[in-house]
Amino acid sequence: MLTDQTVLNALRNVMDPDLHQDLVSLDMIKDVKVDGDQVSFTIELTTPSCPLKSKIENDARQAVLSMTEAKEVDINMSARVRNPKAVTIDKNQFKHVIAVGSGKGGVGKSTVSVNLALALARDGAKVGLLDADIYGPNIPRMLGIDRLPDKESEGKIPVADVFGMKVLSIGFLVQNGQPLIWRGPMLHSAIQQFITDFDWGELDYFVVDLPPGTGDVQLSLSQTLPLTGAVIVTTPQQVAIDDASRAVAMFEKLEVPVLGIVENMSYLLMPDGSKLAVFGTGGGEHLAFRTGTTFLGRIPLDPEIGQGGDTGSPVVLMPDGNPSAEAFREIACRVAAEASIKAHEREALG
Repeated sequence: MLTDQTVLNALRNVMDPDLHQDLVSLDMIKDVKVDGDQVSFTIELTTPSCPLKSKIENDARQAVLSMTEAKEVDINMSARVRNPKAVTIDKNQFKHVIAVGSGKGGVGKSTVSVNLALALARDGAKVGLLDADIYGPNIPRMLGIDRLPDKESEGKIPVADVFGMKVLSIGFLVQNGQPLIWRGPMLHSAIQQFITDFDWGELDYFVVDLPPGTGDVQLSLSQTLPLTGAVIVTTPQQVAIDDASRAVAMFEKLEVPVLGIVENMSYLLMPDGSKLAVFGTGGGEHLAFRTGTTFLGRIPLDPEIGQGGDTGSPVVLMPDGNPSAEAFREIACRVAAEASIKAHEREALG
């Protein structure tokens, strides 16, 4: 006989490939309904950017069709970002805090931060982007905005809203081109104020673009917010890999998980379809292997990426089929998956 329970029993055989538990135990199955030989239910994923969404849906459908008397299975796919260690500060809630860092400047860290955050927002998540590169804030130009909104919001200072995500940068608060010659205590105070004094609301992902290196801002951020993990950006060059390995070691010392390595400027796509390795090959993947972290993907050396950053039109917003945009979207899905895995591991440890 076909009942809600027989459907749930069948779905206990469907595993989440990343979390390695069945969908029922993970509380992903909602609203099971049985009408004759027709079954419907919702699968609530842990992120709208799940890279294995289609596989999970297909596995669930096949399990119910093969293990029950159901003839028709209607599945609604939804998502709710979860993290039992989400932090609430005043009225701001941050479910996943993802720091984007690099060992050296010039590797495209801010470009990765912007496109990563936008890809997550494009999938339907609530995303905030903090430009914590106090000495070299590039986010305003990359997003085509130079100021904050004028109105106040419930006693907090409102942040900018750009392309459906919330954004804050020191570049909004100082005159264009003004250098900030600050020592460590001022940097620490600024990071704390960015988090506590501004109206972020409830965020699924809080992406923080760090300055290059291993300095005061990185330390201040890790002391102010519990980080889900860090994404390290490098180019294939050995000098960049050397510095990126120091960034990995820094986060390990701060007990911050490294979600993975992104290799930027990996290759130049030639007119004949071949790939020219301008800065060498395999550096990012080798670093991930050597440090025991995940290799998140490669981003090509593409003039459209630079042009998009200069004009406030990030490449990830381009139509489907653009190779660079697709590379960023795939990396965002892998980052979201790694964040869900880290949250699940923490929950299992209590």
